[in-house]
Amino acid sequence: MEGTIFAFPEGRDAAMRLAGELGIGFSEVALRRFPDGESLVRVEPTQGVALLYRSLDDPNAKLIELFLAAATLRENGARRLILIAPYLAYMRQDVAFHRGEAVSQRVIAGMLAERFDAVLTVDPHLHRIHSLEEVMPDTEAVALSAAPALSSVLADADYPLLVGPDSESRQWVEAIAAPLGLDVLVGEKLRSGDREVAIRIPGVERAEGRLAVLVDDVVSSGATLIEAARLLREAGAARIEALATHGLARPDDLARMAEAGIAALRFTDSVGKSDGAIPLAALIAAEIRRQRWLG
Repeated sequence: MEGTIFAFPEGRDAAMRLAGELGIGFSEVALRRFPDGESLVRVEPTQGVALLYRSLDDPNAKLIELFLAAATLRENGARRLILIAPYLAYMRQDVAFHRGEAVSQRVIAGMLAERFDAVLTVDPHLHRIHSLEEVMPDTEAVALSAAPALSSVLADADYPLLVGPDSESRQWVEAIAAPLGLDVLVGEKLRSGDREVAIRIPGVERAEGRLAVLVDDVVSSGATLIEAARLLREAGAARIEALATHGLARPDDLARMAEAGIAALRFTDSVGKSDGAIPLAALIAAEIRRQRWLG
């Protein structure tokens, strides 16, 4: 296959795994930050297909550097430019809830579509739209599900009960459960703030004496999982774990989830965490081959 993966330092390990899966070259983006906060970005020129790898957690810091790298690759002869962003930020806000609010999904998606010939991400947090193509109509936009990778880590578990904390999680819970024939519960959530949620889980009594695995696409503050874990504990669950595509939680949030009785939290390597993370390289590589982006 023809092409090179270009990755920023924080995503080096995951990007190298992807390069290995595809059997193509790897080049690290050189990055220097000046005292005033500006960045100097340097990439090795290529005349072929450039796959620029960067997850967009902490997006306000990363987007400018991403755009600098993309422009430089294009100016130096890249024949095709593809963004591999396992985590794609700013996808939540798809409407203006109050007069004057920026619709960040539309703005950021438009900026990416202008600079890349194709964009690939994993489990974007979409609400009122059904596909990434709807917000990036002028470029090839692909959204993968991490369900196959997440299902694989449950294959040896003793018939766990999968629990989605709210209706938005239903698609991930059911996609993970289906190949293994696992039972599913889906909660109902009422949010009154970023860290204030009320949840009910219809059928929660089925958790008694069982391993209950909470499943979601993104875990950040952990407030939703903590409340769901409380209900599962009260219902008599023997053990509570959590499984998610994107682990954005800070160390203090992880500590709170552990204190709430979540015995294990597993995430993919979508945001650069490598130790114990579930790798996405094989899943992403298979889609790149299917799309024939590398010829």
